[in-house]
Amino acid sequence: MTGAGDTLEIMTGTLYITGETDADELLNNDGNALLIGMLLDQQVPMEWAFKGPATLRARLGHLDPTKIAEMDVDEFVAVCADKPAIHRFPGSMGKRIHAVCTALVDDYQGDARNLWRGVDDGSELYKRLKALPGFGDEKSKIFVALLAKTQGVSPAGWQKAAGKFGDDTPRSVADIHDEASLHEVRAWKKAQKAAKKDKQDRPVD
Repeated sequence: MTGAGDTLEIMTGTLYITGETDADELLNNDGNALLIGMLLDQQVPMEWAFKGPATLRARLGHLDPTKIAEMDVDEFVAVCADKPAIHRFPGSMGKRIHAVCTALVDDYQGDARNLWRGVDDGSELYKRLKALPGFGDEKSKIFVALLAKTQGVSPAGWQKAAGKFGDDTPRSVADIHDEASLHEVRAWKKAQKAAKKDKQDRPVD
């Protein structure tokens, strides 16, 4: 197995989300950044969430899960909360990032790429993601779709594992690869909200 510092299997994804070239390149070339961005994608605009990894790297000088896991939790949270904060709730999300990095160290040699490297079954990929701190059912499904649609990681059965997010409807960050598709996803979400439906087409009270 390779570790976080290796350059083998460089990712070259097509995700377009933050509005900043360098931040998007980080997401498309660093599995740890992509996973952290997905973790942050809740209760804030997508652009804000996925810019978080670039902000953290600028402040820490790295995005090495091993080094983050070794940090004192409160110290790491303070980095997340420094203005501009990486999230609307930097305290709770900082703790989740720290927990995810600890899980990556414990189970995947400190490298998010090892979570999906060599996985040939979509349900196994979903299972691994859902076991991470902060990754519930929907977030895990979206990330399965994100990997397949923008990163070239498409194990057999990924569409089934991704559920609704595996279809061609522009319903999530997984469907954004340029300015036009970004606007399509925003418009679709707005229409869903008006129709009182969620991202999986389920009625919302």
